Amino acid sequence: MDYYSSQISRLIEEFSRLPGIGPKSAQRLAFHLIRMPKEQVRALADTMTEARENVRYCSCCCTLTDQEICPICSSPERDKGTIMVVETPRDLAAYEKTGKYSGVYHVLHGAISPMLGIGPGDIRLKELMERLEGDVDEVIIATNSTLEGETTAMYISKLIKPAGIKVSRIASGVPVGGDLEYIDEVTLLRALEGRTEL
Repeated sequence: MDYYSSQISRLIEEFSRLPGIGPKSAQRLAFHLIRMPKEQVRALADTMTEARENVRYCSCCCTLTDQEICPICSSPERDKGTIMVVETPRDLAAYEKTGKYSGVYHVLHGAISPMLGIGPGDIRLKELMERLEGDVDEVIIATNSTLEGETTAMYISKLIKPAGIKVSRIASGVPVGGDLEYIDEVTLLRALEGRTEL
């Protein structure tokens, strides 16, 4: 039984299609939107429509951008000889927030997962290999420390090493503030292997 008019129910249904939005959050968003001034709702709708129409993949690194080449790839200050390979644009943003990485990126838009039927041809590996034909000194593999991320890292490493390009993997280990007794053995082993001198 519908408690709301068909328009409100449709709005709730559309919001609930978004990732991470359950029925209660969808309801909250729908009622918030209805209470917003019409100009703000129009601006929100226009922004969503424009983003969907104008955002594309960067022709160089495959991140999402509204230009042919993203600001990172077009920046003359970035070291084009170092490429960090990440799974998603969100991962790229996380590294950019550190302010400590001066190279460029390559976004795969996924990871190899035979269980889910995702193979090397389903992620942006071909584009990465094309980039490596240029002047590249190092590829830093920064995929997640999941089974899929590790599989992808190993696959990329095997593809690149014959070209004589340095391949490195980000360290993984104990998070800041983590309590050692609650951390799994694989993470502890990685932390031990990736230790640095103080």
